Amino acid sequence: MVQYRQQLQSAASELASQYDQIKAEAQRRLGTLFNASDYPTTLDGLFDLEVTYPAIEPPSYLLALHPDVYQAEQARVRERFESAVELAEQAFATELQRLTAHLAERLTGLHDGQPKVFRDSAVENLREFFERFRRLNIRSSSELDMLVEEAQQVITGIEPQQLRDSVRLRQMVARDFEQIQASVGEMLVDRPRRTILRRGGVGGAV
Repeated sequence: MVQYRQQLQSAASELASQYDQIKAEAQRRLGTLFNASDYPTTLDGLFDLEVTYPAIEPPSYLLALHPDVYQAEQARVRERFESAVELAEQAFATELQRLTAHLAERLTGLHDGQPKVFRDSAVENLREFFERFRRLNIRSSSELDMLVEEAQQVITGIEPQQLRDSVRLRQMVARDFEQIQASVGEMLVDRPRRTILRRGGVGGAV
């Protein structure tokens, strides 16, 4: 984990060295929409990595000795679980939206009057995402599960060359991905708070 922390700090240092240039480029692109207050004055302290291994349940003796402390500890553990689940869901949903939007844009966009060229990686990245989602997903959001399943079904059995060769297939896949992208966007805007129930007493409604 120390190695990952060093890599993050190295990347953050590289970003900091380019930060002024990035802001200048953003100002050029955004024009009158640019707002300097949207950008922190410095990146110091904004990137770090910390690993903890918290106890899943508060000590049972607290229930007899200090019920109020036990309940407070339950709430603290529950909040940490809920926060971790929300972050994982948001990360998966955001990546799904980005990947489907990118492929849909490559399939429908034109360059000099001709269909845009897209690499095999545009499809392979999606397949890698599906595999990672299957391994890491904790089944906390049926809506996200459904959208990932829909996206996987759209691309199942389709090879990149088939998309290059068939205008009709490109249009069909792009249309489906645009719909999925829109649904993911709606989910990200209005995510309901969940209830996490765990055996052993840690859980409850928010």
